[in-house]
Amino acid sequence: MTPQTDSSAPVPYLDLPAQMRSIRREIDAAIARTLDNCSFCLGPDVAQFERDFARFCDAGYCVGFNSGTSALHIAMKLLKIGPGDEVITTPFTFVATSWAISYVGATPVYVDVEDATFNLDPKLVERAITPRTRAILPVHLYGHPADLEPLLAIGSKHNLPLVEDAAQAHGAKYRGKVVGTFGAMSCFSFYPGKNLGAYGEGGALVTNNAEYAARARSLREHGSTQRYYHDEVGFNYRMEGIQGAVLGVKLKHLDTWTRERRRVAQRYHQLLADTPLQLPREAAYAESAYHLYVVRHPRRDDLKKHLEANKIGCALHYPVPLHLQKCYAGLGYKPGDFPVAEKAARECLSLPIYPEMTDTQIQRVAAVIKQFLW
Repeated sequence: MTPQTDSSAPVPYLDLPAQMRSIRREIDAAIARTLDNCSFCLGPDVAQFERDFARFCDAGYCVGFNSGTSALHIAMKLLKIGPGDEVITTPFTFVATSWAISYVGATPVYVDVEDATFNLDPKLVERAITPRTRAILPVHLYGHPADLEPLLAIGSKHNLPLVEDAAQAHGAKYRGKVVGTFGAMSCFSFYPGKNLGAYGEGGALVTNNAEYAARARSLREHGSTQRYYHDEVGFNYRMEGIQGAVLGVKLKHLDTWTRERRRVAQRYHQLLADTPLQLPREAAYAESAYHLYVVRHPRRDDLKKHLEANKIGCALHYPVPLHLQKCYAGLGYKPGDFPVAEKAARECLSLPIYPEMTDTQIQRVAAVIKQFLW
């Protein structure tokens, strides 16, 4: 039976103001401290956040960046990947993953994804390896971990390092362990809408390798370990002090917020179980952080219009897979090369999910979906 809900109350796709209200005093105090210290680029708040986030990931080192894209770029530099090299990755994710490969002059080599998780399909990876392959770059898409054990085994067999793109997976777990330390390094984004989001841009590179961490710190600050002495060509990729302060506050709440996201997801599972939608499926090895709750339907675009007409926020992640993007036309891929990714791009729709979402709001979303389906 369809639950009785308010038939007109809008449900936002994302409610960042609700989150801010819950921690406003802590945030105000942290930002005020940063302003008083005038520590605007890196500084003590960033350093403290780096220590805390490394501990959260059970990692040796965390290096803060101005974005997750920058962190991915530096990951490629640390592995000495460059022109003529290839990196195996997924065509179904945000373009920043492939940007990092392109920024160093290398070529992204795509492999199709699993239908259930939308993540890189380990069964297809080995056949994509060539003498020019230098790394494997999976994405923990939508907060669900990629299947890391077989990918690591392939990497070990062929001497290929693995870099985790964990931009959407803060706190997600693979076989009971938080993602981020399975490969040579991992990269996180703190874009405001992420599970752990800054109040602006931000990112991090996490690793257990001391040499990688030291060089990452140098590269993010103009290739310098001593001011005005530059050991190599570097970048201005520093995290702002205010973002470090904000992230330090929000990190303390991340475990609670992750539990709440999982609560919302489980409620959607219950309410939508009897519909023809394909719902997210959590693999046996995974504990998803549910950055997104993505359903599938052949009439996705019509469903989106119906939700929006009923004041329900929703979004598309991602309507055009990377191998079919204009920017990568030169790679020579064509429609049909990665059928699972292409079908997902046609059918996927992201529903509202955030820790502050009430059961009434969840029921309203489900009710409006059922109006469309039935």
